[in-house]
Amino acid sequence: MEHNPGARVFETGRVVGAGSFTCLECGYTVAVAALDAIPECSCGGSRFRRASLFEQPTTDSATVEGETELGWLDEARARLVDQERTGPFLAFDDEDGVSVLEIAEGWSRIGRSVTAEIRLDDPTVSRRHAVVVRTPEGELRVLDDRSLNGVFVNGDPVEWSSLSDGDELAIGRYRLHVIDTTGSPAGTGSHSHALSG
Repeated sequence: MEHNPGARVFETGRVVGAGSFTCLECGYTVAVAALDAIPECSCGGSRFRRASLFEQPTTDSATVEGETELGWLDEARARLVDQERTGPFLAFDDEDGVSVLEIAEGWSRIGRSVTAEIRLDDPTVSRRHAVVVRTPEGELRVLDDRSLNGVFVNGDPVEWSSLSDGDELAIGRYRLHVIDTTGSPAGTGSHSHALSG
């Protein structure tokens, strides 16, 4: 990855204060709290520079890869239907395999913190990254919990947004997909509780 040769380079393990730092190997941006050391990047890189306020992390390769390899998502949906499990779920595929997490009623925190209900332990995820809200009526919404790298729904940056069956929620390097088995399958045009933004 190209970078400004005059920019100061920071190594993994150094405490440098709060901010966003970009890996010089792959370009991922990691969020660091005031007392955190810079972690090793998920690519294995250990050299970072402070991210510019005007620079946005790029996820083109991850998005293209995800778009061509979503067969696992159809399989996860089919398993939930076969098991007669109803309700909203978040599903994602990473190096540990496919994970399907039921979204509990109320507020569920997503983040790197050990206290998060949905823990995503990766440097691209803030300690308190987002909150997914499931109302008693079954509506789903997501709130950006002051994350450094932002929250994206179907590729668009959001602060507070509705979620529906088939939506993609980007949290750091993770792409979480909403599966709601209480209605008809995504793409049929008869989804019964689409939410207004």
